Amino acid sequence: MTTPAPPTAKIADMLGRPIRDLRISVTDRCNFRCTYCMPAEVYGERYHFLPREAILSYEEVARLARLFVDLGVTKLRITGGEPLVRQDVHLLAALLAEIPGVEDLTLTTNGYLLAEQAAALCDAGLRRITVSLDSLDPDVFGIMNGKGYGPESVLEGIAAAERAGFAPIKINAVIERGVNDQGALDLARRFKGTGHVVRFIEYMDVGNVNGWRRDQVVPSAELAERINAVFPIEPVAPNYTGEVAERWRFLDGEGEIGFISSVTQPFCRDCNRARLTPQGELVTCLFASTGTGLKEPLRSGESDADLRDRIAAVWRGRSDRYSELRGAAPVERGRKIEMFQVGG
Repeated sequence: MTTPAPPTAKIADMLGRPIRDLRISVTDRCNFRCTYCMPAEVYGERYHFLPREAILSYEEVARLARLFVDLGVTKLRITGGEPLVRQDVHLLAALLAEIPGVEDLTLTTNGYLLAEQAAALCDAGLRRITVSLDSLDPDVFGIMNGKGYGPESVLEGIAAAERAGFAPIKINAVIERGVNDQGALDLARRFKGTGHVVRFIEYMDVGNVNGWRRDQVVPSAELAERINAVFPIEPVAPNYTGEVAERWRFLDGEGEIGFISSVTQPFCRDCNRARLTPQGELVTCLFASTGTGLKEPLRSGESDADLRDRIAAVWRGRSDRYSELRGAAPVERGRKIEMFQVGG
């Protein structure tokens, strides 16, 4: 049984940022090979993913999540890789939903397997879902997901999630210049008035193998101008401090869209997100080179109090602000952890 944390356990890092959001990657596997995350030429049939014994069990994840909540986390997000390729992920959702102090329990998925799992996830206590959908054009989407899949299964997944009771559903689109930026307006049009929120994400230099160049980035300000020319929009105040997406609403009252601008408008100063990898490493930045292992002390019998102190020490020593530094000047970094290992 988890030992309760003392009331004074809430913590902040070296820049005064509290810990509020834990992103839990449950697998490094994915059924897509998106060009900006897991390009097929690198992650092909011969690539060795983590063996089952190296990955945290759902019970181990839930135990660690409780400790993070003790320290101030109120939002848990299940991610991957693609979380729905891990068997019975709804069982993890049920465990996390039982943790006192969790105010928001959500999951990010590519949506391809969502139609068959949406109801079980909702019944388990999952509260929100974010679906990645980079294009409605079958050819463009097939190229970007690296498998030739069309968007139909993803759209069916979104519809199933809506029927299960998830609302609003967020739809994330990574925008690359010359690849899918011309289809951004189609995404805005498709979900306008549905109650769902499309969020356009600037193409980021996450990981080591996506060949990122800055000229591939479509600044959010440019994209907002394009959309505003057809569907007038205006900015809306954030829901909470540290919200990554800038909110904009359609002036005709038909909902809102969002822009995640970590390249042109870094939000490091308010970043309150920690990440837990499938093999139990605590990572303090999406662009980190290393993490801190929690699996070994967890499995060797370390107490909740000692594990909690270990987590707190890592967060208190955190000073990450990669995106701000990158915006000011080129950043020389060692090999970064790949995005599919830390959940985006």
